[in-house]
Amino acid sequence: MKVLNIHKRIINQPKEKIAELLDTLASENDRMLATDKWPRMKLDKGLQVGSKGGHGPIRYTVQAYQQGERVEFKFSKPEGFNGIHRFEITALDAQRTEIKHTIDMNTSIKATLIWSLAVRWLHDAYIEDAFDKVENQFSTVKNAYQWNIWVRFLRGALR
Repeated sequence: MKVLNIHKRIINQPKEKIAELLDTLASENDRMLATDKWPRMKLDKGLQVGSKGGHGPIRYTVQAYQQGERVEFKFSKPEGFNGIHRFEITALDAQRTEIKHTIDMNTSIKATLIWSLAVRWLHDAYIEDAFDKVENQFSTVKNAYQWNIWVRFLRGALR
């Protein structure tokens, strides 16, 4: 199955401010991902091409990295996830920046079931929580993505 899953958010900040956050991915001071709610991203050599790691049961290798612009990962697990996921930072104007996360992959039959029943739902919540974390660093009104009942069920079942 072809999977194209895209999340975007416009942040009312200059690109340089958001780029600083992207460059903290997988560090001890990760300011992009909601590590208080989800497994931390770990990379064996930090944020650089060739580094291997993942979060939770998802594994990947950094295949492209442009500091402050984008990072792209190639999936290695789960088996049957054939493709990539990436973060991109794009200036819309001097004070607005778009942050984007894309999964672009083809899945085997087994991986299609895993994606459709579990990973997709958890991933969507994971990314929305990450985007909330980014936006909340610049806002007095704090966003808090509400997990649906399926996400809450899956998180409970996987504990």
